[in-house]
Amino acid sequence: MSGIAVFINLAGAVALLLWATRMVRTGIERAYGGVLKDKLRLAVGNRFSAAFAGFLFAVALQSATAVALIIASFTAAGYVTSAIGIATLLGADFGSAFVVRILRYDLSLLVPILLLLGTIAFRASEERHWRQLGRILFGLGLLLLSLKLIGQASDPLRSSQILPVLFNYLASDWISAFLLAALLAWSFHSSVAAVLLVASLADKHLLPDALIIPLVLGINFGAAVIAALLTKNAEANARVVPLGNVVIRGLMTLVALALQFIFQIAPEQLAAHPGDAVVMAHLAMNGAVLVLGLPFAAVVARLLERFLEPTAGQPANDDRLSALNSADLVHPQQAISNATREVLTVCDKTEIMLNSIFELYEHWDTKKTQRIEALDDQIDTIHRDIKFYLARISQTALDEQSAEQCQSLLGATIKIEQAADIISQNMLTRARKKHERNAAFSAEGWSELCAMHHEVVQNAHLAFNLLVNRNVEYARQLVARKEVVRQLVKASEEQHLQRLRQGNAASFESSSLHIDTMRDLKEINSLFVSIGYPLLEGEGLLRGSRLL
Repeated sequence: MSGIAVFINLAGAVALLLWATRMVRTGIERAYGGVLKDKLRLAVGNRFSAAFAGFLFAVALQSATAVALIIASFTAAGYVTSAIGIATLLGADFGSAFVVRILRYDLSLLVPILLLLGTIAFRASEERHWRQLGRILFGLGLLLLSLKLIGQASDPLRSSQILPVLFNYLASDWISAFLLAALLAWSFHSSVAAVLLVASLADKHLLPDALIIPLVLGINFGAAVIAALLTKNAEANARVVPLGNVVIRGLMTLVALALQFIFQIAPEQLAAHPGDAVVMAHLAMNGAVLVLGLPFAAVVARLLERFLEPTAGQPANDDRLSALNSADLVHPQQAISNATREVLTVCDKTEIMLNSIFELYEHWDTKKTQRIEALDDQIDTIHRDIKFYLARISQTALDEQSAEQCQSLLGATIKIEQAADIISQNMLTRARKKHERNAAFSAEGWSELCAMHHEVVQNAHLAFNLLVNRNVEYARQLVARKEVVRQLVKASEEQHLQRLRQGNAASFESSSLHIDTMRDLKEINSLFVSIGYPLLEGEGLLRGSRLL
């Protein structure tokens, strides 16, 4: 086989590995993303529980970078402190390394089983949950298949005359090897894929033993930089966590490289087989980062917060670049795309408000109150700008479909802004009253409200996704869920009255707060659901106010 054919086969196998990893991660995020985020937010109470939660979520998502982006958004929203966020990410790094260790086992028998089960699950039902489960199983099958293909594709490289020269040179130039490995991890955007590729090459005895540890250290450095670069344009609070990981994990890889120059640890001390030595070096590195870096998470967070704090004359975090470019108004489709990006910004801010408000019901926090009020002011400003921007698009330049899209986008913006107003004006007032009166919901009443809040949050995700992916099935699901919330409201009202008849003291004390909060959630849900109406109406699937 020619050298070009060998590298094409190897590149294709690596591409399949990257695609399969992404397929599994996106399947998990779509099917369980909301639940995982809620669980993660609740699990990060202290540095140790946060590190353990980060470990579990990196194993589930097969990506420490995905956990880093989630935690960065939590930090920006005020859900967790920067120190807790950094601790979570250190645990996620170790979880990602643990995934590599699992994938090193011989799981080839599972390939046909996973592919078959994935296909059955995806085709057996039109329900979103089953289709995403099929995506996850099929992706795992492809991932394991890609590892087998990488091994087969790299086997002919044993007879190569060029690679030994290159690898032997790198074995004597560890700094270049370190930098190339860091670049490899960055280009893959995945330390899992990079380590598995290096392990596969080591399995075929293509890598000199002296090169294994410098490559592993370089991959870890490159993996630490990925999330920091992806969040470079985010607000300062969101950048602290990934930068903290760069400081701790990145510096420790540099220290480890320096120690390797001094002590020259042989890979055989980690494992007898070269491929296993790659994985064990990766696991040991991330274990050391977790154990040694965890005590310094708070110190690093404070230093970065001071460093990133805006000084006089610099723009504050709330100053943001707008996608509403006036120069694009002569190109209506581009202008509509710009407006859509701004509406998605409104969606993100509204979701933060919706999640934060129930935390205030449970634990009053003045800073979070101010955060919600500030977000509402930002939403009002962006909403106004979007309306004026859409109004400036020349109606004569729009075809019928684009005009409908423009009108639908404007309607969705108005509804989301109204939902934000209900949160900031109505629900925030009720949370403040509950705090001032030192009132408490009954255990049953609070459980009912939490269930309703969770349902509204899930419906918000569906509604916001419709702005990007105009999927008719998602719109049908969204409108159908309106009845679920209506039934929850009806059942809660009946149970609340029953508790009042039974003389439940907590229900008497919080009766008006319970009823008003429940109706606020119902109204917010109705606004979100109505975002799906234009799409269904355009497809002829909406008759009056009922689904066909």
